[in-house]
Amino acid sequence: MAKEYDVIIIGSGPSGYTAAIYAARANLSVVMFQGYEIGGQLMQTSDVENYPGFEEGILGPDMMEKFEAQARRFGTEMLTEDVTAVDFSQRPFTLTADSGEYKARAVIISTGASAQWLGLPSETLLKGRGVSACATCDGFFFKGKAVAVIGGGDTAMEEATFLTRYANHVTVIHRRDSLRASKIMQDRALKNPKISFIWDTEVAEVLGEDAIDGLPLRNVKTGEESTVPMQGLFLAIGHKPNTELFEGLIEMDKAGYITPVEFTMTNIPGVFAAGDVTDHRYRQAVTAAGDGCRAAIDVERWLEAQAEK
Repeated sequence: MAKEYDVIIIGSGPSGYTAAIYAARANLSVVMFQGYEIGGQLMQTSDVENYPGFEEGILGPDMMEKFEAQARRFGTEMLTEDVTAVDFSQRPFTLTADSGEYKARAVIISTGASAQWLGLPSETLLKGRGVSACATCDGFFFKGKAVAVIGGGDTAMEEATFLTRYANHVTVIHRRDSLRASKIMQDRALKNPKISFIWDTEVAEVLGEDAIDGLPLRNVKTGEESTVPMQGLFLAIGHKPNTELFEGLIEMDKAGYITPVEFTMTNIPGVFAAGDVTDHRYRQAVTAAGDGCRAAIDVERWLEAQAEK
């Protein structure tokens, strides 16, 4: 017979762990499906210097260890497996994982969003050592250096403009000969003397072992190849929310981000969402953690209301 919990949390990033801390501390029975990739995107982040309370900075994996330990301290059960199916048609809800079925009076979805990558082996090797998908997170580490931004949308222009605060020069590399960004964002980037553009071009490789040395480029129209010296590479070709499991069940926007209908509750009463899975704008550890807090408080109050009924 499936074990029943007050709350099941799907996902183990800052939002999931914070939700677990608040829910378990409120004396609710909580189990978290951490997934096979525990800790979310911060596990691929080297130094985190903008999270309050860590004045000297902290490594992303070390921060996630602290989040997990704090959630365990209040009694959260942890399962290092993925949820493979959900049944939200009746309460208690049923969730299926490799180890069997689990039931919950309420569910918090905190599965996050994954940055889109180029798919180069060298890119993977140098993640956190010069390759990043978050200028706000990592721009500080590129003071006085030359960096590249890949992309042509609003996010790419925002990242490029932001990086000019630190880098001595920013090169935007785009596969097309025009930008998809809004006119105001285009104008801002095109008029910035610290930003230049390479058009009709893709990055073919990332050079370097412990840090980036340069970027081999390929012109998509002529096939011409060249290499530019570069110390940093920022990808801004989009994020994909990890919501495939909930398609057709939970209301989402056209990009696949969950759209809560009231506070953190989704269109299904008793199912809540928090963190990057609902956030295509900020995508910061601290905002995700705040979302997890909100979701746990919403769950606690919703369960109290159900008990009163």
